[in-house]
Amino acid sequence: MTGGAALGWGDLTDEQMRRWADVLDHLTAAVPPGRVTVVVDGGTHAAVVADRLADALRATGRPCARLTDATPLADEDAWRAEHAADAVALADGPRWRRRPPTGAWDVTVWLRTRPVGGDRIDRGGDPDVVVDLHDPAWPVIRHVADRLASHDTWYLGESRAFFAARAARWDTAFGDDLPAYVAAVAEAALPAGAVVVDVGCGTGRALPALRDAVGPHGTVVGLDVTPQMLAVARAAARRAGAHLVLGDSRRLPLPDGSVDAVFAAGLLTHLPDPEAGLRELARITRPGGTLVLFHPSGRAALAARHGRALRPDEPLAEARLRGSADRTGWTVTTYDDPPHRFFATAVRRAP
Repeated sequence: MTGGAALGWGDLTDEQMRRWADVLDHLTAAVPPGRVTVVVDGGTHAAVVADRLADALRATGRPCARLTDATPLADEDAWRAEHAADAVALADGPRWRRRPPTGAWDVTVWLRTRPVGGDRIDRGGDPDVVVDLHDPAWPVIRHVADRLASHDTWYLGESRAFFAARAARWDTAFGDDLPAYVAAVAEAALPAGAVVVDVGCGTGRALPALRDAVGPHGTVVGLDVTPQMLAVARAAARRAGAHLVLGDSRRLPLPDGSVDAVFAAGLLTHLPDPEAGLRELARITRPGGTLVLFHPSGRAALAARHGRALRPDEPLAEARLRGSADRTGWTVTTYDDPPHRFFATAVRRAP
C-alpha cells in the first residue's frame, strides 16, 4: 500500500475504502453505551479521523457532538453532547486532550504516525485504542483496551491487514537483519534432530538457520497468521525443507507437548495478551524444551525507531518477562537486551 498526506475519500481505492470501513466499524463498536466522551489525538490526521468516526457513530443512530478547535473549551452545551442520554462528545487534538470534561476521557484513541523530524509526540499515558496510521490510506488497529472490546472481535483481521500490506517488501526493508537471525539461532544451541517451530515466521528468514541447527533428521515448521507472509516464505521453506502452516499463535494447530523448541521473533509484542501467548507456546512444548525470543533490534533502539519511550511494564521488560514466564510454565535462562538485538531463552518446566 502507498501512503499519502491527504485522507480524502476520493483519493482511496476500493480496497482502501474497505480497510477504513473495517477500522471505523471496530472503533464504533468499541465506544461504550451511554453518554460518552472520546478524544482522538496523534499526528496531523486526528481531525479527519474524528470526523469519520463521528459520521460512523451517527450512521448507527448515536448522537455525536464534534468538539473541534473552533469549539470553545468552556462550552458546556458541547460537553453535554446534545443532551442525549446515549450521545458521544467526540474531540480531537492535544488542546482537547488536556481538557477532559469530567476529569478523564472515557475513550482515548491514539494515531501512531511517523515521528516528524525525529521528534516523538507524547501520547499522554495509556490510550485505550491505538491505530497505526503510518500509511494514512491503510489504517490498522494495533490495540484496544480489554474493557472496550474482546480480542476475538478485532485482533485477527487487523493483524493480517497490518502484515499483508508489508509482506511483499518486508525482506527488502529488513534484509540486513538476516545475519542477526543466523547468530541468534546458533546461540540458542538447539539439539540435532529436534522438532522446532518458528511461530510468527513471517517471510521465513529464520527457517534455513533452524534447519542447519536441527540437522537433516530434525523437523522445521514455520507458522504465521498472514497468508501473504507465508506466500513470500515459500522460497525459504523450500531451501530449508521446512513445512509452512497457516495458524493463529493464540490457538496453535499443534498437539500438546509436540515440539522440542519454539523460535519467536518479534511475536510477543504483537499479541494482545502476551502472557496468554506464552501459555500457548508452553502447551505445545515438551518439558525441558526451549523457547527463543528474539528481535534484531534491542528494546531501546526499537522504541526510539517508533518514537516512544521504554516502559518497565512492557512485555519484554526483564522483570515482567520473567514473571510472565514463571506463571506460564517457563523459566527464563538468558536475557540480553543490547542496542543491536533482543535475545532471551527459557526452558519449559514439567507440569
